[in-house]
Amino acid sequence: MMSSLTRLAGALLGLAVATSAALAGGFERVRVPSYDADLDAVLYLPQGQGPFPAVVALHGCGGLWRDNGKLSARHSDWGERLARAGFAVLMPDSYGSRRLGSQCGVRELPVRASRERVADAAAARNWLQSRADIRPDRIALLGWSGGGSTVLAAVRKDRRPADAKPDFARGIAFYPGCRSQSESTSFAARLPLMILMGDADDWTPPAPCDHLTKAANARGEKVDLVIYPGALHDFDHPRLEVKERSDIAYSATGTGKATVGTNPAARDDAIQRVTAFLKAPEPLSSAPFASSPVR
Repeated sequence: MMSSLTRLAGALLGLAVATSAALAGGFERVRVPSYDADLDAVLYLPQGQGPFPAVVALHGCGGLWRDNGKLSARHSDWGERLARAGFAVLMPDSYGSRRLGSQCGVRELPVRASRERVADAAAARNWLQSRADIRPDRIALLGWSGGGSTVLAAVRKDRRPADAKPDFARGIAFYPGCRSQSESTSFAARLPLMILMGDADDWTPPAPCDHLTKAANARGEKVDLVIYPGALHDFDHPRLEVKERSDIAYSATGTGKATVGTNPAARDDAIQRVTAFLKAPEPLSSAPFASSPVR
């Protein structure tokens, strides 16, 4: 009798711990095989059996985690939000997996947005497509800042995957650095792409993205640029007070300083746009999107 009671108590305790962990984080820690090493990653799953559409979400230069060992507020907010909307969300940790900390102040990056992180995104897509609960043809790519720059590199026509698996369905880039892609004569987007920026961003200013978008639209590519008046870098963060950062390797001013912070109106609009963009039926209209400042 005591043995049965002990086993029952242990089972109940395990259930309580698991339930508490799920309520506290809402995500699962997973390992994703990549070209040079396994990637640590965070996986959010919607309720139900699936198969689910999915999003590969790429962190910015600060990485996924904070010093207290918690997932950053932006990533937990978007992960939970998109999971409630019916999407599986996989967030590969490109820096922590390679024992790197924040890269915001690093000038010579060992993990580059246009190379290693594009490969990480491809590995994340392959891992998701190996799961029976994921729709292999409905995996989108989303990124913030440096992760957004990876989205721009990953959706180029000359970076089309060589495998026979379905490609990413579309891409979303929050305040990416567009200069290198806008100045490239070979940039062409093979996927529908939405870029969201603030016109007051002095870390990754919108002008190069505007140039990239207009050139893409002229070629008939489906690229949309949304510019929010008065919004700064990190405008979609759930609760970031406006402040100046002075630990940045590259900024628009060349001083290593930039102002960041939440813009509630821009954030609310971006949430609606991103969700609608991800849920849009396939195929999207063949007409290119127009650049769309929000007034």
